[in-house]
Amino acid sequence: MTRLQIFQVDAFASRVFRGNPAAVVPLKAWLADHVMQSIALENNLAETAFFVPRADGKFDIRWFTPSQEAPICGHATLATAWVLLNKLGYSQQEITFHSPLAGELKVRQRGELLELDFPRYDYQRIFEYPEDLIAGIGVTPLEVYHSRIGYFCLLESEAAVRAVRPQNAPLERLHPNCTIVMAPAQAQQGDTCDFVSRDFAPGMGVLEDPVTGSNHCVLAPLWAEKLGKLELHARQVSARSGDLWCKLAGDRVHIAGTVVPYLEGFIEVPDSLE
Repeated sequence: MTRLQIFQVDAFASRVFRGNPAAVVPLKAWLADHVMQSIALENNLAETAFFVPRADGKFDIRWFTPSQEAPICGHATLATAWVLLNKLGYSQQEITFHSPLAGELKVRQRGELLELDFPRYDYQRIFEYPEDLIAGIGVTPLEVYHSRIGYFCLLESEAAVRAVRPQNAPLERLHPNCTIVMAPAQAQQGDTCDFVSRDFAPGMGVLEDPVTGSNHCVLAPLWAEKLGKLELHARQVSARSGDLWCKLAGDRVHIAGTVVPYLEGFIEVPDSLE
């Protein structure tokens, strides 16, 4: 048996049981892909992050959903940075990760927040909507935008976003596209939130992702254009809910949030796993 440390934390969370839970597994060297996939399935969280230190002081990182490797993941990267800083003795103010699918990603401390430095993704408005998109969210959007992440559907209100009851089968047929619904935030006294969203990705084994940092590589520039501002307060209004503070910086997007610890311990993995 190989004994590995494991941490579970809630990212983009104000308190435990909020935000998006992620598992973080530190490694000295990569495990076989099918072993990491099996661990992620056993954890049954939206993502499990695995990372390996590099000789140059940076880290290689990969993320797995219960069904497949993810091309990019914000909340599990934020979670990994928190574990390095708070549990594993990393003392620098900035951490650099390398992903084989997403390139170089950075996380830095910003007061009480941890801030992702992620790529800015392009998007374009489309005018013909897949039938499975409408069937999957149960409403015809006001506008739809498409990017490398998937479909971003503008609904009429925050209430409409909260009211969506996703249908698994049609949304799964849209894979590898995720489906994101979004709207301006409902004005509330003392609340400065600019826009809200929800994310459905059953094709990746995640019917609804609680809080999705990487979506804001598209959401932040899209809503910056709509609202005419470079700094935005976003909220993902899943059942767990989470807040993200976004800022455009050229071809990058800074996405900040808080992290709350939940669990730490060890897992035992067979040395031979068929």
